[in-house]
Amino acid sequence: MASKEQASKTTDNTEEKAPSMLPLFYTSPAPLDKVKHVNLGLNANFSLDFAKGINAVPVNLIELPQICHYYPVAFSPDENATPVAILGLRDKENLFVNEKGEWAAGTYIPAYIRRYPFIFSELPNTEQLTLCVDMNDKVVSEDSTQKFFNEDGTATDLATNALEFCKSYHAAAQQTIEFSKALAESGLLVDRQAEIEVKGGKRISFSGFRILDEKKFTSLSDEEFLKWRQKGWLPFLYAHLFSGGQWQRLTRLLGERESA
Repeated sequence: MASKEQASKTTDNTEEKAPSMLPLFYTSPAPLDKVKHVNLGLNANFSLDFAKGINAVPVNLIELPQICHYYPVAFSPDENATPVAILGLRDKENLFVNEKGEWAAGTYIPAYIRRYPFIFSELPNTEQLTLCVDMNDKVVSEDSTQKFFNEDGTATDLATNALEFCKSYHAAAQQTIEFSKALAESGLLVDRQAEIEVKGGKRISFSGFRILDEKKFTSLSDEEFLKWRQKGWLPFLYAHLFSGGQWQRLTRLLGERESA
């Protein structure tokens, strides 16, 4: 997504990346080791400040019914057609995070953001997934009281809960890839550009995303429509269409920030 300048990368279709292609937010993910990291933990002042500079983030299929009440949902312009929540109208600006690193109260936080700094990585030459954490000094340290391991090497509740969350996230991501692939191949997506006007008559052009073409969707043959229904995907397509009303929310939030 872009607003005059190139916007943040938003695709995260594989959990394992080459060093130059790390997923959004991650700088140095490494497998958690009960020997090497027995004294390591999450910093007490860890906040959502890391998400302040992004204007879109990947979302999973099962989140769309919640996401659509707070953010516009679009699809990446590449062949992956990754669903993303639009968080801001300008490059490197998230309208839902304040200067203290706090997310807007009463607003659903996308799972991709709640997962950080943990992530799954596939071990070389196997299908086994291992829990990793971003070894970033701003995120983890040995002085933390929120440890990943107990003194006997067993996982703390923090690490156990992170593992379970990543399991759920990974399963949902696989379902999303199947949905996105089908949508990308369907011909139902169309490129769009949003023209936003804020206080003072200032106009912002937001581009680089795709949405569902309603006319093409409603013109589907009964056979094609039935295929989407049998997959259980219709509610998610409708959630995407419903989310279009949230562009007004972004305009209002940007106006409030400009005034402040």
